[in-house]
Amino acid sequence: MALNDNTLEAVKDDLLALIAPTSQADDAAPADMPGREAVADRLSEIRSPDIGEVLETLIEEDDALDVAVTTLDILATDRAANVLGYLPGDYQLLIVGTLDDSQVLKLLEEMGSDERADLFNLLDDDRREALLRRMARKEREELKRLASYEEGCAGAIMTSDYVAIASGMTVSQALMRVRQTAPDAETVYQLYVLSNDGELIGTMSLRQLMVARPGAVVDDIMIKDVISAAVDELQEEVARIVARYDLIALPVIDIDNRMVGIVTHDDAMDVVESEATEDIHKGMSIGQLEDGISRVPLWTLYRKRVMWLVLLVFANLFSGAGIAYFEDTIAAQVALVFFLPLLIGSGGNAGAQAATLMVRGMATGDVGGKDWGKLLGRELLVAGSLGLTMAIAVTPIGIMRGGDAVAFIVATSMITIVLFGSLLGMCLPFVLERFKIDPATASAPLVTTLIDASGVVIYFSIATAVLSNVAG
Repeated sequence: MALNDNTLEAVKDDLLALIAPTSQADDAAPADMPGREAVADRLSEIRSPDIGEVLETLIEEDDALDVAVTTLDILATDRAANVLGYLPGDYQLLIVGTLDDSQVLKLLEEMGSDERADLFNLLDDDRREALLRRMARKEREELKRLASYEEGCAGAIMTSDYVAIASGMTVSQALMRVRQTAPDAETVYQLYVLSNDGELIGTMSLRQLMVARPGAVVDDIMIKDVISAAVDELQEEVARIVARYDLIALPVIDIDNRMVGIVTHDDAMDVVESEATEDIHKGMSIGQLEDGISRVPLWTLYRKRVMWLVLLVFANLFSGAGIAYFEDTIAAQVALVFFLPLLIGSGGNAGAQAATLMVRGMATGDVGGKDWGKLLGRELLVAGSLGLTMAIAVTPIGIMRGGDAVAFIVATSMITIVLFGSLLGMCLPFVLERFKIDPATASAPLVTTLIDASGVVIYFSIATAVLSNVAG
């Protein structure tokens, strides 16, 4: 069954009640531990991701690592490995740190090849060497290969557990091959046809294979125009390909077109989620967090946020300098001060909206450098309309607070500042991309700060010009 928050708490409480008394008294739960069978029955009703969430809560909120470890011990090894894969890396390390090498090896053997490599990379050098020495040569070389790929590329998120069919096989032979390899495969819905040298020459769905004549040769029914990714392709691009072509899995090839693995749809979606989270953090001038916010140390949270905030504090000094420069204008018409927060706030909001739209468009591939001219024209029209609408809205307030002259200053400034802010917010991501800087850096706080300083100058420059003409 799927868990909601209430049932999650109930399961956690059950585990604490059934396991904690024994696990606190002994290092390991004996096979005849009171409640062990009850725990097994309770867990058999719950899906692995939900058990993982329960264990994460036990470790995080209840400081009950021993209960989490005992829970995994109660589960069958294949299920325990599956649950372990749903835990954050630092919690996996905590659990593995309580196990001996033979126990860790059993879990690694049952994990998917991609999760196995991820966990292996988290271990220290001594533990890795100890585990490698106890592995068969084939498994050892495969694990070392998968663990060697650079973080952020296709090789780092792919799995080698896929169904490969040899060129020249008949449909009946291929079906037999599927039956043999399916238990260990990440997915069987997409099959890959390889040459004798391991080159990827075609692909087909399981449905295509099942409806084909038993005596037909797979080379005659396979799709030869294969969508694939290079092993060093950036994972963001891999995720875009999977989403664009609605793939169950994307084959990954090396420089010689030999197939080395697949990236499954769920792993690609994990990348999408991770990249979206990173962009949101950058969009609010926060450095990338390597873990969930509830698990990040306080010092890390402080360090990731403080630099930009301090820089923006000093950037805001330009706003103060602008106000000081126009103090004579302010003294001549004090009512102008009333509208200052309104005007620069409106410009900042408009700029932040434009920047967010551009950054998101670039992230999804909807917008590129070639679109700049077209988008500039559209933004001019939209921003001008927005500024005019907002100017009409504030004009009556300007008349009431300071008369016709102030109303004209405020309305003109509103149109100009909103137009300037929107264009700055739209253009800044393109400028950053041109200089090979992540466009997400064109964050709302940065855009708002720039527009604040510029808005002060624009507003009081217009006010100075208008009041001079009125006085003259």
